[in-house]
Amino acid sequence: MPDFIPYRPLEMSEQEQLQRARSFYEFCDMRRSIREFSDRPVKKEIIELLLKTANTAPSGANKQPWQFVVVTDPQLKREIRLAAEAEEKQSYERRMPREWLDDLAALGTDWHKPFLEIAPALIVVFAVSYTQQGGKVHKNYYVKESVGIASGFLLAAIHHAGLVSLTHTPSPMDFLQKILNRPDNEKPFLLIPVGYPKEGTNVPDIHRKELDEYVVWR
Repeated sequence: MPDFIPYRPLEMSEQEQLQRARSFYEFCDMRRSIREFSDRPVKKEIIELLLKTANTAPSGANKQPWQFVVVTDPQLKREIRLAAEAEEKQSYERRMPREWLDDLAALGTDWHKPFLEIAPALIVVFAVSYTQQGGKVHKNYYVKESVGIASGFLLAAIHHAGLVSLTHTPSPMDFLQKILNRPDNEKPFLLIPVGYPKEGTNVPDIHRKELDEYVVWR
């Protein structure tokens, strides 16, 4: 059993709370998914701090059921790109229904994924279903929920550091487990290219829902 220590809450007035909440919202509202990356490198120390932030996320029974694989090796990035494009090509040409394709067309995306080679770092998030210690299997709980929350923390941290990212989910993603030589208890959850935007990058002029479209008060 862990020891318990006093919790020290942040002390601030309601006005300060409102100001901080508004400031953080306005900052996060600037975040965009980017598909055109510069090859400018990102310092290893920065990426490590981003991952430390992700690791502060809550998780079922505090199991922290995630593993992050940071890929910077050009050959590995190329292998990942070729495998991802092979799966994406099949998805775009045979697996996705017309409605899905129409929705994606509005965002200007297709099966070509050059950013997987150009971005200086790929962070591959794996969900860890169990661990083994001393020959005994220890199950993790609420794995997908926990890994999803940690991924959200990571995306916010990337934006906070002045970097850009993309949540890429080629389906199926089993090739990542094979290329990166991960064990059976780890399953790929998300592929996140991280870096700086290419100069002159444009993004779709999207609009987010209004508050009353996604919030219900009872």
